[in-house]
Amino acid sequence: MPGPVKTGTLLVNLGTPSAPTAPAVRTYLREFLSDPRVVEIPRFIWLPILYGIILTTRPAQSAEKYAKVWTPEGSPLAVHTARQAKLLAGLLGERAKPNPSMPVEFGMRYGAPSIASAFDKLRAAGCARIVVLPLYPQFSGSTTASVRDALDAHLKKIPNPPEVRFIERFHNDAGYIDALAKRVQRHWDQHGRASVTGGKLFMSFHGIPKRSVERGDPYERECLETAALLAARLGLEPGEWIATFQSRFGRAEWLQPYTEPTLVEMAKGGLKRADLFCPGFPSDCLETLEELGIGAKEAFLEAGGKEFNLLTCLNEEGPWIEAMADLALRTAA
Repeated sequence: MPGPVKTGTLLVNLGTPSAPTAPAVRTYLREFLSDPRVVEIPRFIWLPILYGIILTTRPAQSAEKYAKVWTPEGSPLAVHTARQAKLLAGLLGERAKPNPSMPVEFGMRYGAPSIASAFDKLRAAGCARIVVLPLYPQFSGSTTASVRDALDAHLKKIPNPPEVRFIERFHNDAGYIDALAKRVQRHWDQHGRASVTGGKLFMSFHGIPKRSVERGDPYERECLETAALLAARLGLEPGEWIATFQSRFGRAEWLQPYTEPTLVEMAKGGLKRADLFCPGFPSDCLETLEELGIGAKEAFLEAGGKEFNLLTCLNEEGPWIEAMADLALRTAA
């Protein structure tokens, strides 16, 4: 009788520049913004804009922002993703006994390490089955589907590829929701519940163009479902929380309400405390630490707010590592 199939897990995150410098950011943005899943504008219109304007002006501006949040170990997103992979490997190793070990690698959709190189490490480790877990809880064509594109392109180059099991979404997974709730509750245990002190919980998700949703992308619906499940898990009333969308790029209309303008509007209306949490970001990164932790905080306080708390993302939280292990094991079974 054949033994159990050796299974590996591939975590995939968005990616990051290799350094907080204009050249490194330019290299990263060139790959990122050249993906037709990310920018759906026709190529003959978009590429002259990308190469003639965006890549000549934006890298230096973005590099300054990255420099504000860069750590001695490197990019926050890369650091947290590497730590998550290591912790997940340890937990899966314990749960897999006495079966073969369940190795874990991580890859980035843009930048290094690539999805292909991480996938090949698992192949080299003898994995006949690979579970691919994109670290995007809510499905979108611009994120999850793009990961599948890159993976499919690599699989076409492999004569005898291993079995692949792909996790497309986990926006309503019980373990994920539980991890989110425990993270928020831990903050409230230390600082008091936001609504009790005249505040509100903001759940900020990365935005996408509204046109993408109109064309059938389920992302907005899944974000709102995550927010509602988290609010219910925390026992919040409708007026105690709000779901918003951040990181708008370009002039087109994106999903609303926008995070920073909403914070400003509510501060001007008398809101004194904002607790801001990003359920769609499993790892802290530029968009959480700089865009919200610095930019949105300044805007809220300047508009009259008195207390702004950015809750760290799930990062290496124990319940989150357990949730990832559960997802991987269920998918591998």
